[in-house]
Order: sequence, then structure tokens, then C-alpha cells
Amino acid sequence: MTKIVIVGDVGGCAEQLARAVGSFMDEPDTVVIQVGDLVDRGPDSPGVLAFVRERLEAAPSRWIQLIGNHEAPYLGGEPFWPEPLGEPEAALLRSWWLKERLRVAAAVRTAEGEELLVTHAGLTVAAWRELGAPVTAGTAADLLNTRPEELLWSYDGPLWAEAAPVYSSWLTDREPLPFSQVHGHSTIVSFPHRRWMCEERIRQRASVDWQARHTVTRIGGGRFVGVDPKHGTRGAPAWAPLVLDGAELLV
Repeated sequence: MTKIVIVGDVGGCAEQLARAVGSFMDEPDTVVIQVGDLVDRGPDSPGVLAFVRERLEAAPSRWIQLIGNHEAPYLGGEPFWPEPLGEPEAALLRSWWLKERLRVAAAVRTAEGEELLVTHAGLTVAAWRELGAPVTAGTAADLLNTRPEELLWSYDGPLWAEAAPVYSSWLTDREPLPFSQVHGHSTIVSFPHRRWMCEERIRQRASVDWQARHTVTRIGGGRFVGVDPKHGTRGAPAWAPLVLDGAELLV
């Protein structure tokens, strides 16, 4: 058993990342999972990548780095952000992908026995079925880490799907969630304005930690936990990673 710290989208905010995980780095039984979108939008994408590189080199078993849609274009597509990364930073991302230091998914079992699939954007019902309808988070993560190309580059896939449509797909289909999910990428609220941005049937099933900038939406016997803090260009004034004490890293 260990402590697992799941960090939402960083978006070029190096100082916020360092503050968020700094207190955990001296704890030898702690593993950090970062859900992707390290770069773009914020003031210091190179600083974020340098911070993560240091952790991956010093203790690769204690830092699990997932890929987000803002990393994806540097691995074979065209960057869509108006201020693209420099070539050294883009080359670093490519090397992580080739060396499998960038992963698509992780799986965790909480102290209470709940299985969580961790991806950048979450799995819709359609994406789950395309994977073969896995019944455990560990199997789903293993399958995603084989990098199924068509699914990864789809706008309904685990790098690009928006939170509200992901949740809505499970509600509409009435398919029970085989496991819970944790994701970044998007959220169902506006944190600065404390305002909901989803349909009523999702809102009725959701709760918000406005200080930590997390949402929890319960659907079909499981839950979706959103951890994207929406840093914007300057960083959120207050936010926190999702901390799971006594958890187990499955994948």
C-alpha cells in the first residue's frame, strides 16, 4: 500500500506544479500520477517539462506521466496551440513517448477496494466498447497502454473527450460503470464563477470541492472524479491534487 497523488492539468504553470507536489516528494511511499497537459497556455512550459524530467530521471517508479491532448500533436500531428513548444521541448516529449515514459493510462485500487482508471479525458461508453468492454480498471489501462491509434486520436477518445459528454454517454446508454474513473482535460463547472456548465441530470449526481477544484459525479454504481483545476494563463489561486492514502498502483 502507498499514497497516490493524482495531479490535474498543469498547462505551463511550473510554480503551481512544484508547490502542489513538493510536500510529497520527500515521502518514499508516495507515487505521483500526472494526467497530462503539462504544456501550453501558462507562462513556463519548458519549466514544467524540466521539473518532470528531473523526477522521471531520479525516481521513475514514483512519477507516472500520462499523455494529454496538448502533448499529442508533438508526437505525430501538428501543434494547434498558437505558441508551440521549441524544438528541444518537443524532442523531449518525443523521447518520453518512444521510451514509454509517457503513458496513456494508469489504474489504482483505493484503500476501500474501489478500482479507478486514470486517463487524461476519460472513457465514453463507445471508447470502452472499442477497447473490448474491459471489466477491470487494470485491464482497461493495459489495453490503452498498447496505444490503439484510432482511439487515441479520436475526439471521443481518452485524450480529447469532454467531461459532460463522457458522463452523458453512460447515463444515456444506462450501462453500469465497470470501474470508476479519474480524469483531467475538462470540467463540468466554472471554478472562478462557481457556476455549473452541464445538463441538470449530471448536476443532480455531482458534487464540487471548490477549494481543491475537484468534481465527483456518481453514475451507475461508480463515479467520475474530475481533477482539471483550469489554471488558465496564470495558475489557479487555490487548488490541490487528489490524494489517495493507502492505495495500490495496479498499472
